[in-house]
Amino acid sequence: MSEQLTLERIRTFEGKYPRQLWALFFTEMWERFCFYGMRGMLTVFMVSQLALDDRTANLQYGAIQAFVYAFTFIGGVFADKILGFRKSLLWGALLMIVGGLVIAVSPKEFFYIGICFSIIGTGFFKPNISTMVGQLYHPDDSRRDAGFSLFYAGINLGALLGGILMVYVGKYHSWSWAFALVGVVMTISLVNFLYTQRSLGPIGLSPLHPDMPVSRRKIYEIATYIGSLVAIPFILLLVTNTAYTDLFMYIIGPATLVWLGWEMRKFSAAENKRLMAALVFILFSVLFWAFFEQSGGSLSLFALNNLRHSLLGIPMDPNVVNNSSNSLFVIAFAAPLGILWVWLAKRKLEPNSVVKFGLGFLLLALAFYVFYATIFFADADGVTSLDVFTLGYFVITFGELCLSPIGLSLMTKLSPHSVQGLMMGMWFLASAYGQYVAGLLGAGMSIAGEEATNMAKLQSYTDGYLQLALYALVAGVVLIAISPLVRRLMRGVH
Repeated sequence: MSEQLTLERIRTFEGKYPRQLWALFFTEMWERFCFYGMRGMLTVFMVSQLALDDRTANLQYGAIQAFVYAFTFIGGVFADKILGFRKSLLWGALLMIVGGLVIAVSPKEFFYIGICFSIIGTGFFKPNISTMVGQLYHPDDSRRDAGFSLFYAGINLGALLGGILMVYVGKYHSWSWAFALVGVVMTISLVNFLYTQRSLGPIGLSPLHPDMPVSRRKIYEIATYIGSLVAIPFILLLVTNTAYTDLFMYIIGPATLVWLGWEMRKFSAAENKRLMAALVFILFSVLFWAFFEQSGGSLSLFALNNLRHSLLGIPMDPNVVNNSSNSLFVIAFAAPLGILWVWLAKRKLEPNSVVKFGLGFLLLALAFYVFYATIFFADADGVTSLDVFTLGYFVITFGELCLSPIGLSLMTKLSPHSVQGLMMGMWFLASAYGQYVAGLLGAGMSIAGEEATNMAKLQSYTDGYLQLALYALVAGVVLIAISPLVRRLMRGVH
């Protein structure tokens, strides 16, 4: 029973991983199948089925993805204050199931309505499961990073399967079936969590005071559920009008910083310095994801129009490669890179978290230079090498591995317990801004109009990728240069 399984008992587990991690691993894996499968389909679906031009599709992609991540912040706040992580996760899963099935009924007519359900659902689901992973460990447990690395492998296994299957089903069979997969697979995720949540003991239960009357507690919870449904028409307006998206993004970021500033008055100077360090990581992650998330926007359209259907001589759909190669490389190389960090740590040579972030940007710069270099392998029709394109994803994967897994872990290490949901939400809100900027960058690289040739599109996109390579290089150098200052703010957190 959860009442008998104390937090201390969970955290004093034997071996490398707590058994509860596997339950969260599979719950998250199936949700990421849906998320990354949907992400890989968005621009291809909008261009081929909704008849949007490349520029508009990039802006719409950026808006949708920005709201997905922005609502993870909102979901984190409601989990912290009212629902608790478990009920938040269950509600989010239900909304995502509904969203996928709504689109499946009629993809062209109900696309944006279903997307609104998915946006809110992901907001309630995503930040809270990551926070529960962090709570399985004592703050000073050296096994925490290994746990997050395994959890990150689950994310990428789901992303690999979803990235391959959903866009393939959509392009070659039925878009309705592709979106229906969201409902089916999220049901698997939900059932897995329902059957395993008892092993979590007190983790993720309601944060409301135990002495609060049950009736009052229910009112707060039901109001949260109703409020999230009432928000759907508002979100629909924002998603379908990118000018409103701009306004929303201008407001929510500063409002979030004000909220955090209000919370920081409760903490000690040392805790606030750690929170300032967390904000540095969050700021630079905005830049990283703005570049990295071209994968769902401009790189997805680049794959649709400008790549050969052959990888190492094997027939291959470029969109399948675009959606899945990064996840495949993460699964293949996350463990060896982790072993390398351990080997370096034993020799006191392991770079600290700030330097790892900087290395992530340098590798990102190299990857976008490779994407730019595809222009040198193009034929007269503007179609270029899928092999070179995939090499770019190979490089970008190592940049991601230097940043993303430790980012999740750092948010839980640097944040006081009472605002861990808020800070995890802010980490994903940074991704929202990254997605938003990614859409703007992709739109800036796009050539609108049906008359645009493949060669013109190739030239425009590759010129853009060269610019991104330069910006990423500058960001990496700056981050490495300021690493001693950030390390002092972190107060002993490695």
